[in-house]
Amino acid sequence: MGLAGSDAGNLGTAFAGGRPPTMTEATTAGQSWLAGRRRRRAVSSDSTLSHLKQKIKPFYHFKGKSTHPDDVIASHHDMLTTVLGSKEDSLASIIHNYKHGFSGFAVMLTEDQAKQLAEFPEVLSVEPSKTYTTATTRSWDMLGLNYRMPTELLQRTNYGEEIIIGIVDTGIWPESRSFSDEGYGPVPARWKGVCQVGEGWGSNNCSRKIIGARFYHAGVDEDDLKIDYLSPRDANGHGTHTASTAAGSVVEAVSFHGLGEGAARGGAPRARIAVYKSMWGSGSGAGSGSTATVLAAIDDAIHDGVDVLSLSLGTLENSFGAQHAVQKGITVVYAAMNLGPAPQVVQNTAPWVITVAASKIDRSFPTVITLGDKRQIVGQSLYSQGKNSSLSGFRRLVVGVGGRCTEDALNGTDVKGSIVLCASFTLNKPSILFQEALGNVVKGGGVGMIFVQYTWDIVSSTARCNGIACVIVDYYTVKQIGKYILSASSPIVKIDPARTVTGNEIMAPKVADFSSRGPSTDYPEIIKPDIAAPGFNILAAVKGTYAFASGTSMATPHVAGVVALLKALHPSWSPAALKSAIVTTASVTDERGMPILAEGLPRKIADPFDYGGGHINPNRAADPGLIYDIDPSDYNKFFGCTVKPYVRCNATSLPGYYLNLPSISVPDLRYPVVVSRTVTNVAEVDAVYHAAIESPPGVKMDVEPPVLVFNAANKVHTFQVKLSPLWKLQGDYTFGSLTWHNGQKTVRIPIAVRITIQDFYADIA
Repeated sequence: MGLAGSDAGNLGTAFAGGRPPTMTEATTAGQSWLAGRRRRRAVSSDSTLSHLKQKIKPFYHFKGKSTHPDDVIASHHDMLTTVLGSKEDSLASIIHNYKHGFSGFAVMLTEDQAKQLAEFPEVLSVEPSKTYTTATTRSWDMLGLNYRMPTELLQRTNYGEEIIIGIVDTGIWPESRSFSDEGYGPVPARWKGVCQVGEGWGSNNCSRKIIGARFYHAGVDEDDLKIDYLSPRDANGHGTHTASTAAGSVVEAVSFHGLGEGAARGGAPRARIAVYKSMWGSGSGAGSGSTATVLAAIDDAIHDGVDVLSLSLGTLENSFGAQHAVQKGITVVYAAMNLGPAPQVVQNTAPWVITVAASKIDRSFPTVITLGDKRQIVGQSLYSQGKNSSLSGFRRLVVGVGGRCTEDALNGTDVKGSIVLCASFTLNKPSILFQEALGNVVKGGGVGMIFVQYTWDIVSSTARCNGIACVIVDYYTVKQIGKYILSASSPIVKIDPARTVTGNEIMAPKVADFSSRGPSTDYPEIIKPDIAAPGFNILAAVKGTYAFASGTSMATPHVAGVVALLKALHPSWSPAALKSAIVTTASVTDERGMPILAEGLPRKIADPFDYGGGHINPNRAADPGLIYDIDPSDYNKFFGCTVKPYVRCNATSLPGYYLNLPSISVPDLRYPVVVSRTVTNVAEVDAVYHAAIESPPGVKMDVEPPVLVFNAANKVHTFQVKLSPLWKLQGDYTFGSLTWHNGQKTVRIPIAVRITIQDFYADIA
């Protein structure tokens, strides 16, 4: 598992931390279930997750009062004693017991032992623990939530003060001004959480703002623990950044060395924060954790009484832990991750969570580059000529061999006191190439770097340059620099400090290049991601200061903050209703009224696999008109048999597009398909909505009835959408939409369809 911020792991400072308990020989003998998995680091690779069903009710249909937690834990030990041979080995092997939202445990086992455990009649499933990795001053203004001119949404919800947001991340830095509890009332009486003390963290670090804090380190890699605090304190910076984005208190005059100046705050600036540290590692690298630690955090969050869970992390894991939170009325928000712009790489795709893509906001940091012939071109940078800057005036312009700035390419090249031109020739991991190039330039004594990349999506990387003048340019811009170099005998260049530009002269929002795209490989009948939110160059709190970061990690808390406000406004709404309100009111046009674009090669008009329903619009989501609601038990009907590899389930498997989601995706349209949807009127009692159809190309789309009439006696209506293929060919996805409108409100859902034809041999059989 890992963090979903493209610059995650570069926000904090490394600190010494504690070490995990030593495992017994029986425990360490467990076989790694993750060996050979690509892009997955085995942080807790020997952990096996065991999920038990109650004797009375199946696990996925859990309702009513649960067994007492002590009895649940005792039953776990009884089974493990049978498998492992002794109670001592049973006690030593368990990493976590899950006893609040569901019954289960994380345990160290060999594969044979896991199979033996799966044979118990009371065991629903056994899974290997997977690895997770971790994936502001302007963004909230752009979204229409300006606290200086508060909207009705902010005023009516008291800025979210009674809502509790759970942050599952790398911890928090409680001394940040963003977590001041000045002027707050008492902690909500319903809160049942704790303030867990540890290294560098005492009970006084919790407050009326940070009302609870826990940490989970059992089974975490020892190397990560050594450079972290064995407590809720954040050595990485990622968790502090996301928490302040979702619910940070208002802090005036925040900037990054004068750039991006404004009032830093969260979307729900008076919401309470509950910290669940399940990701580990310092600022020198991306935080990481495991299924076991994240599930433990979710289980405790259910018990503690959070309203919203924000998880800026990702894995290919099925989000069954989040399903139990949703069953308890908790909205769960996950990052889509940062593997874009390639298709089919979106993560966290379960239908019960909100999956968030990242967008660029209407702010940029143009930096003027002046060539020796007085020609001026513009790049992007966070360069500020402060006290740490070593650059002023023109400097010699040097180019590495082949335009590269690897150690070999710069070997023998005198770069001391010069500005070096470095080029990246790949779309893969440009931020890593940037750091490598920067390190080599600094090592050689260079005072500046012009880094050439296909897009500007790594501008926040320039924050790490520490006085070195770094600027990002695209390949069109570098052609002008190249012409100058060829014409000059001794090329020179000057880099000016960046400035901040906001507003309509910036084309925004746009889907960020790095944001993971759909369709989902796990659930192709569900459109993912669900929504896009600001996730590029977000300025928020870190240890003792404020820093820029980019990634779907930064987009996720934006949505969590909005959910907090909506929950305060509509406390009886279910997680599905809140998700529907966000998706159906999203914007599909930018601030100029043009279609939202998706960055990539080539740049294109965004579609539902880029941004789901569109770009989040908080004020419209507060009054959506109609909602597509889902009873949590309905998820079992469609997805009750997706837990692998060892699962016992009798649920009926149906296509996911029959679930009452605010979207429709049919990945294999061969013959006409009829999909039902049910909407509930949550606005004016008497209302008439008309259907506006935008059929996907190659598809005939009919809606029946085309008019919905609501009154006091008819608050809920069901309608059918018939999708019929017009083409007889194996096609790609095409997109459309269905919008219900009543003259005042529009309720739009995206539609994705792929026409397929039967296999040739099947046709003639």
